Amino acid sequence: MVVKRQRQSLWQFLLLPLRLVIAVLVIISEIARPVYRPLVNWFASLSIVKHFGEFVSSLPRGIILVLFVVPLAIAEPLKIYALIIIARGHVISGLIIIALAYLMSFLLVERLFHAGREKLLTYAWLRWIMDRVEIVRSWVGELKESVVMTMRAWLQRTGDS
Repeated sequence: MVVKRQRQSLWQFLLLPLRLVIAVLVIISEIARPVYRPLVNWFASLSIVKHFGEFVSSLPRGIILVLFVVPLAIAEPLKIYALIIIARGHVISGLIIIALAYLMSFLLVERLFHAGREKLLTYAWLRWIMDRVEIVRSWVGELKESVVMTMRAWLQRTGDS
C-alpha cells in the first residue's frame, strides 16, 4: 500500500511540469481568445466555411477524428515550442510562432471540432478530456473575474484616497 502511494506521488511529481505547461497554454488561450474572436467569427460566417462544416459533419466519426487530430497535433506542440523559443530569448520569433499556432487552433481546429462535435463526443475518452477542458476554462474564467473585481475595488479605494 505504501509503495503504491509512493508510486502515485512520484507520478504526480513527474507530471507537474506537464500540468504547468498545460495550465500556461490554457491561460494564454483564454487571454488570446478575445483578440482572435472577431477574426474567428468573420471566418465562421463565410459560406465556404459553413459548407465545409456541413461536409465534415456528414463524415463518419473516425474520419472527423483524424481531420481534427492532425492539425491539433501540429498546433499544440507549436505552442510549446514557441514558449521554449521565447524562453531562449527569441521573443519576436516565439510570439510569431505562437500567434500562428493559435490562429491554426482557432480557425481550423476549433471549426473542425465544432462541425464534428456531436460525433466526436461519442468517444468516451474525448468527452472525458473535453469535460476537463471545460473545468479548466471555468476555473480560468472565475479567476479572471476575481482578479477584475479585486482590481476594480483597489482602483476605487485608490481613487477615493
